[in-house]
Amino acid sequence: MDVDRLTLALLVLREDAPQLSEDDESTLQDKHMAHLSALHEAGELLAAGPVLGDPDRRVRGFSIYRCDVARARELTAADPAARAGRYRTELHEWIAPAGLLTFTPGRLPASMAEAFG
Repeated sequence: MDVDRLTLALLVLREDAPQLSEDDESTLQDKHMAHLSALHEAGELLAAGPVLGDPDRRVRGFSIYRCDVARARELTAADPAARAGRYRTELHEWIAPAGLLTFTPGRLPASMAEAFG
């Protein structure tokens, strides 16, 4: 059977994440979203979005990459929010029967303002 190899990524708030002002946190979130949007436009990221729940939840986001774990590790390490020490990423290789999953063309917002108008 042919399979598609994907990488699932969980974005996890680090226990030692730096405390940021509201403005600094907003700026970092926009940089994070711009990074994901650029990866999506380049075809490396299939889908991404926040995980909702309690304000003190550890898992903050979920993404599906169209690459192996090694490449996804490179891409997630370049995320400004990861570089700032706010998040760490848990990566899991995932296989599915080839062609089972399809993604409709779309666009990820590159900022909070774009996402929420």
